[in-house]
Amino acid sequence: MNRSFFSFWTLIFWISSCNSTQTVTTVQYKDYRIEKSVQPDTAIVRMLAPYSAALNESMNKVIGFSNNQLSAKQPESGLGNFMADCMRSMAEKKFDRRVDAGFMNQGGIRSYIPKGNITVGRIFELMPFDNLLVIQEVKGSVLQQFLDKMAADGGWPVSAGLTMGIKDKKAVNVQINGKPLDATVVYVIANSDYVANGGSDCEMLRRIPQQNKGYLIRDALIDFVADLTRQGKPLDYQIENRVVHVD
Repeated sequence: MNRSFFSFWTLIFWISSCNSTQTVTTVQYKDYRIEKSVQPDTAIVRMLAPYSAALNESMNKVIGFSNNQLSAKQPESGLGNFMADCMRSMAEKKFDRRVDAGFMNQGGIRSYIPKGNITVGRIFELMPFDNLLVIQEVKGSVLQQFLDKMAADGGWPVSAGLTMGIKDKKAVNVQINGKPLDATVVYVIANSDYVANGGSDCEMLRRIPQQNKGYLIRDALIDFVADLTRQGKPLDYQIENRVVHVD
């Protein structure tokens, strides 16, 4: 049986006057074992009950339906395609402008979508981080560096309209909206603020200005699925050879 511990630390200070510095002279701690034999505090349970009920109701709200189980795989997956398409689509709506491509970092996908009803809680499991949806204007030469990073990682999810091959850990045969990637063209891309700030070793994006509406990616995913439901559509994503390994 797994057991957890809480350690409470007591710091004893020597204080000679109100204006003097404080010096730690002794550090003490005590471990408290948390296990099944520990009885819950009924007063606290009663106090939290209304909040717990409201939270459960919110998390169990059904917002859509999936025809198939969607799991994260590389170099491409139906789950990744859904999330990247959401990034592009919701960025276009939120920022009211054309977005050339949307991306989702592979490491940021923390769960899966099962076949059947999709709840708000399921989206929270899929995207537990408070990452924001941002857009950037990047030159094709910088976008190539970013795609090379994705290729070196084995492939990240990319939105519809972008295709690429992976060869020798580099992005090759890149097409955007039916045209080859042009190193001199400026593209608008949708990403997480984490990646845009240089996370996942994406230093090439860090100094590029961002547009930020304070819109959580988790909320974008919820809105995207809800929009499909309003249109009478299920979440139905397959592998489309957006990212492939080439010889």
